[in-house]
Amino acid sequence: MLTAISSNGVTIRLSDERWQHINRRHPEVANCQGKVLETVSAPDLIQVGDSGEYLAIRWYATTDLGS
Repeated sequence: MLTAISSNGVTIRLSDERWQHINRRHPEVANCQGKVLETVSAPDLIQVGDSGEYLAIRWYATTDLGS
């Protein structure tokens, strides 16, 4: 299990099961686990999602998906 500390100090746990769930819904991020954890730790922007959840957003010049 991998962990990251969010920008507001909350420990985020990323279990293998949770990562597989993410990959089933978003296969385009399969090779971006490190970037996902980095985004949670140091986002450029945090916005509130439709269900009240916080969404961490970070811009990368290059990824497997493009910029």
